[in-house]
Amino acid sequence: MFILEINPLVLPDIGLVFWNTIAFLILLVVLGKFAWKPMLKAIADRESGIEEALLRADKMKAEIAAMQNENEALLAKAREERATLIKEAKEASDKMVADAKEKAKSEYDRILADAQLAITQQKNAAITEVKNQVGTLVIEVAEKVLRKELSNKADQESYIKQLADGVKLN
Repeated sequence: MFILEINPLVLPDIGLVFWNTIAFLILLVVLGKFAWKPMLKAIADRESGIEEALLRADKMKAEIAAMQNENEALLAKAREERATLIKEAKEASDKMVADAKEKAKSEYDRILADAQLAITQQKNAAITEVKNQVGTLVIEVAEKVLRKELSNKADQESYIKQLADGVKLN
């Protein structure tokens, strides 16, 4: 069989194991008192800071979502107001155009009536003037004819008789 021999250099001595254990325990107490507590405290602080940051991030997400909803509502309201303003402006412009057309038509009708009245007045004045001139001419011609006719008394009597025969009584 095969027997293993253990080298005495590899086997630890009891004193060495004792002092290594005591040094380990002292190191463990010193590290526990001075290193682990601050490291554990730093890790706990970091964990609480991360949790707080996550909570703040969630709160910010909620606030951002609320702001986005509010912005969308404001945009929708602004669009409605814009549509209303555009509609009102269109109605106002249509009304102004209609009013301007109506005013232009009434002005046209008034000018046309004034022009027709002026034409009628000028026509009547012209007719009156023509009648006056015709009357004057008739009087002048009649006067000349009467002078000629009245110069002879026999011709005048025959002319009067001829006119009397031509007039019919109704």
